[in-house]
Amino acid sequence: LQKVKNDLEMVLSTVQSKNKKLREDLKREQQWHDEQLQIVDVLSGIEEEMKNQVVQFSEKRAFQELKNKMLKLRTYKEELLNALGEFLEEHFPLPEEDGSAKKKKKNSSEEPSVELITLHEILEILINKLMSTPHEPYLTISDSFWPPYIELLLRYGIALRHPEDPNRIRLEAFHQ
Repeated sequence: LQKVKNDLEMVLSTVQSKNKKLREDLKREQQWHDEQLQIVDVLSGIEEEMKNQVVQFSEKRAFQELKNKMLKLRTYKEELLNALGEFLEEHFPLPEEDGSAKKKKKNSSEEPSVELITLHEILEILINKLMSTPHEPYLTISDSFWPPYIELLLRYGIALRHPEDPNRIRLEAFHQ
């Protein structure tokens, strides 16, 4: 019995030492696991920040691309308007510059009381009116508009008369 008791005490001490070692190992493994969880949390946070930065970067890049396109469109618009202005100045001068227009006015008893505006200015006014107030694009024809220019715009479908008021015109909405 004494021998069995000694053997059992030895087994008990061995088991206790193994248990102690296993507890220490478990404690170390638990610390390692906690550290790994903290690393995963930190990396997840960094990943979210990086995703946000990528989204912000892509939004900034898209915004910059849109700004560049808008700048190109504005430049192109300016070029088109300048070309239109040059064409209109060359082919449709003011009526005062043309001697025949002056003779007609002198022969008639009318004296020009207002300064006539160029076809380019008329078109610019019509374009601005259409763009600024698309719900009411009609412009009242004043004495400063030379009637042959108005007829030219109407005849070639560039402008349309108001259905109820013939003294009002609007630019044909080509952009729609």
